[in-house]
This record gives sequence, structure tokens and C-alpha cells, in this order.
Amino acid sequence: MKRTIFILILSLALTTGSAQDWGRIISGIIKAGKALSISDEELANVVRESVDAMDRSNNICPESSRYTKRLRRLTQGMDDADGIPLNFEVYKTNELNAFACPDGSVRVFSALMDLLSDEELLGVIGHEIGHVALRHSKKAWREELLRSAASDAIGAFSDTWAGLSESTLGNIAGAAISAKHSRVQENQADSYGYEFLKENGRNPWAMGLAFRKMKKLSESDEPKYSKLLQPFSTHPDFDERIERIREMAERDGYQCK
Repeated sequence: MKRTIFILILSLALTTGSAQDWGRIISGIIKAGKALSISDEELANVVRESVDAMDRSNNICPESSRYTKRLRRLTQGMDDADGIPLNFEVYKTNELNAFACPDGSVRVFSALMDLLSDEELLGVIGHEIGHVALRHSKKAWREELLRSAASDAIGAFSDTWAGLSESTLGNIAGAAISAKHSRVQENQADSYGYEFLKENGRNPWAMGLAFRKMKKLSESDEPKYSKLLQPFSTHPDFDERIERIREMAERDGYQCK
């Protein structure tokens, strides 16, 4: 991976002639080097600034909102995931999504809350928290920073991670959040979410119910759902994951309807 990034940057250098372009290439090389060796503290700072940028650009439901009250009730006592402190907020939006960041920030979209029951919603949240606790999200953010550094060879960046623009932070966050996880990582997050729900006194089969509901809606004739939930219908092993959760729940004595 490291060699590929630097070959890309050097290839761009060989096809560029101006002093301004060379300056940008050097900036990119410096930034790529920093990305390869970015410390946990630097990464945490970028994540924190990115989350702050996302929160500023979205409509966060106030504490008086029925969405926030519901989320606070459902997540009461869920303070951390493998030592990472959790914090929860609701974005008021028609989009269907939920995500968790490496710093433990969990953001749930109000439209998803309208779609799912309490336990189904917690199933989705538990899965997303799994990616954080297992450090999958941290890896995705680090790789996105690396890609940003490589693209900096043809763009004007500074040579430090401090003071990144609002748009850059937003782009990094968006790409990292939407990054596809491997099949192994998805199964690991499913297992973590399953145990997370059990430990918090919830029915872990709810995660399977949530996935099944979203997949079914994504395949429906309703344009609103088929478009917003398209990723679920195209996931190559989604049915296998649902069945795996069912087998785990039945083994543990839970009713799976």
C-alpha cells in the first residue's frame, strides 16, 4: 500500500512541469508520509474535528425532541465500547442511516428511527458500535487520510493535519463512514453487536430483524426505500449474515420470529 501511494505520487511528478505543480507534489509527498505514520493522537484530533464539522452541518435534534428522548432512553447505561466513551445524537433528516466514529460518536438519522422498532434500532446501533470497538472504523479513517494525502499531490494542502478546512474534514468523514467493510469485519461487527445487546438486556435477534426489514424494503417497489436502502439489497452475503444471527439467537434460547 505504501509503495503504491508513493509510486502514484512520483508518476504524477514525472508528468508535471510547473513550479507550482512541483510544490503541490512535494506537499502531497510530505502529507502522505505523515498519513503513513499518523499517531493515534493526531488521528483522534482529525476524527474529533470531523465529527464537530458534521454536527455543525446537520440539524441535531434538541434534548426536547421525541427522537432524542427516545434515543437517550434506549441507550441509557451504554457508556463505552471496549473503553471508548460513547456519545449519541440524532440528525433530523429524511435519509436512512446510522454510523459510529472511532471516537465513540454515534449518530442516528431520524428517518431510520421512524422505520425501526426500539430493539431493531438498537440492533443497528450495536452493529455500528462493533466496528468502533473492533477498530474497523479507525482503520477506515486512517486509510481515508492516506488517500487524501495522495490526492494532495494534485491539490493545495498544508503539510500538517492541523487546521484542515471544513469541506476537507467533511469529505474525509463522509468517505470513511461510507467505506465498505470486508465480509470478515461485517461478521465480527455482527457478533460484537449481538453480544452488546445481550449484555445490555436486549434481544440480540433484533439486529437480524432490523437487517431483514431494511433489506426487504430496499427490494420493494417504493422508490423512497428502494433508493435509500439500495446497499442492503446488493450486499452479496447479507442473507447469510441474517441467518448467522438467527442461528446464534436460537442457540442462546431466543425466539426468532
